[in-house]
Amino acid sequence: MADLSSRNPDWWRQAVVYQVYPRSFADADGDGLGDLRGVTRRLNHLAALGVDALWLSPFYPSELADGGYDVADPRDVDPRLGTLDDFDAMVAEAHRLGLKVIVDIVPNHTSHQHRWFQEALRAAPGSPARDRYVFRPGRGEHGELPPTDWQSVFGGSAWRRVPDGQWYLHLFAPEQPDLNWGNEEVRADFRTTLRFWSDRGVDGFRIDVAHGLAKDLTEPLRDIGDLGATGEEALERVPPGSHPYWDRDEVHEIYRDWRKIFDSYTPPRTAVAEAWVPGARRALYARPDELDQAFNFEYLQAGWDAEELRGVIAGSLATARAAGASATWVLSNHDVVRHASRLLLPPGTDDNAWLLSGGRAPALDEAAGLRRARAATLLMLALPGSSYVYQGEELGLPEVADLPTEVLQDPIWEQTGHVRKGRDGCRVPIPWTTTGPSYGFGARGAWLPQPPSFASYAVEAQAGTEGSTLELYRTALRLRRKLLDGEELTWSDDTPAGVLRFSRSEGWSCVANLSARAVPLPSGDVLLSSAPLTDGQLPPDTTVWLA
Repeated sequence: MADLSSRNPDWWRQAVVYQVYPRSFADADGDGLGDLRGVTRRLNHLAALGVDALWLSPFYPSELADGGYDVADPRDVDPRLGTLDDFDAMVAEAHRLGLKVIVDIVPNHTSHQHRWFQEALRAAPGSPARDRYVFRPGRGEHGELPPTDWQSVFGGSAWRRVPDGQWYLHLFAPEQPDLNWGNEEVRADFRTTLRFWSDRGVDGFRIDVAHGLAKDLTEPLRDIGDLGATGEEALERVPPGSHPYWDRDEVHEIYRDWRKIFDSYTPPRTAVAEAWVPGARRALYARPDELDQAFNFEYLQAGWDAEELRGVIAGSLATARAAGASATWVLSNHDVVRHASRLLLPPGTDDNAWLLSGGRAPALDEAAGLRRARAATLLMLALPGSSYVYQGEELGLPEVADLPTEVLQDPIWEQTGHVRKGRDGCRVPIPWTTTGPSYGFGARGAWLPQPPSFASYAVEAQAGTEGSTLELYRTALRLRRKLLDGEELTWSDDTPAGVLRFSRSEGWSCVANLSARAVPLPSGDVLLSSAPLTDGQLPPDTTVWLA
């Protein structure tokens, strides 16, 4: 059995981590927005589920220009979500229940409401206050053009002009000015932040935009031309480490510095990088003297295709092994269409076009999507390494694709001129009860509207119900803890087309039928199946664990 206790400094290598998006998890004070006391009250759900840790998305003071990732103070709690005392109580209760706590750290940028940026706006060009960020004069006869052609991830120019004529860099929303990591004061402040939360009992950190901190600020700043602003495809078109602002070699100096802080605690604090970079480059972030893991987004992006998934799994395991890390597996998070819907979309479907259609082009069969999602989950949980579970996926929640545009909160909608609908559909508050104004989320409604169908997905509807998705997760996580020990798997090649099969060194195996037809069920005792089995057959879109 894998040792996931606090005695083991490598507990993270095989852990199941549950992502809590606090504004959509549970609302204790009834204002429609989830909060820390709501999280604390529902921690028993995580303990009963059988996860090893919770990852808490940003809970810091923020005006929510980007769902909390615009941080005004990285060492405090947003008053709408609670207080530092509430945070301490949450950590204490999590630890009492045997759960580790991981928090989001947002080092690439701050909120424009951060005291540093407000000071920079009041200061003169060239001042120390402005040097904490990336301010530059504009181009053109009167400085009326942005300093470069760099583009924001959310659309449009990555530069915003201030009244005195200078421009500041924001690779995300204008309310998220980028920090200058060449400034020692910036580096020192984040060391303080890491120690602040570690001293409060936090067990680890998820590093937002880990590949974006270092920029080439050599004058004159260089344009990117047709290189493209975002995505791994842009990085694959330049020599490694040479993009002006993504995945530069200098970023690793920052994480080697952070590792000294992590290792100063007993047990050492862990960290996982959100780094949208090709696999070989991603491994660099998870080297022993940097961060422990890096998210594997190839798995999340793969289609429901056996050959493609096998390639992604094999490549991801090799990448992690090369770094001395363990692999990470993700099916859903707060930035992507929930996999109960996404995996049913035909290959080549434009997710944004589907969202703009309200989920009607194409229309999806929710039952079929749930069946595929359950199969994908059992496949993921059988893999060596850590699995990251997004709140609500244990209930089988689909994407809420038909949110009216007037309720959208994601800045992507406005910043792209109503071209991209954004990520609100996966952030709708989750249901706890079958009735009530917000299905148990809070006393007086929710900040995003929940569809009536959420009643049937509620925890209350599924807990103790044989065959429910919630009980499938509970059983799978209980079995996984007993079965997992090593970090190796062996593929079986004598399988029908569309079927994946691998055995684990602990003596059990996983078989997933991703094809459209039933296939003979291999011999062995069935430990768990994502769907009912009949007549010795493994149905389509079904995964089974065998002893």
